[in-house]
Amino acid sequence: MASNGSSTASKAGSSAGGKQCSPSAEQVVATFQKMRQEQRNMASKAAELEMESNEHSLVIDTLKDVDPSRKCFRLVGGVLVERTVKEVLPALQTHKEQISKIIESITTKMQEKGRELTEYRERYNIRLVGEGDAQDQSASKDSEGGGSKSAAGVLVS
Repeated sequence: MASNGSSTASKAGSSAGGKQCSPSAEQVVATFQKMRQEQRNMASKAAELEMESNEHSLVIDTLKDVDPSRKCFRLVGGVLVERTVKEVLPALQTHKEQISKIIESITTKMQEKGRELTEYRERYNIRLVGEGDAQDQSASKDSEGGGSKSAAGVLVS
């Protein structure tokens, strides 16, 4: 006679019971990666606008010395439009100023996002791969010496 061995199974792990006070490591990493990607996108957009501003500057510098009644062509929404220099030059200068304001705005937002990232990294003790190897070595020396350091951080590649 063989017994089925249906003894009572412990369900301590399945009934956590209670609210989750901190996000899981995967959620922390996902949020951190999302924030980093947003910052990269802002930097990319700022660089793109900076190049456009430089192009505007080149054209403005070229047109400053040209006769204001001279024929000039401008690309507007994929359509080449014929104008005069005196019509195009002020529009280019205004557009360049607007681009500069947008660049300043993006730079400010990028700096704010950088501060958010730093705070988030400190809050969840996030370390990037290759960063803090010297800190890891010193932490292991501390733990060997009897010092108690609880570093339950998240490692992000």
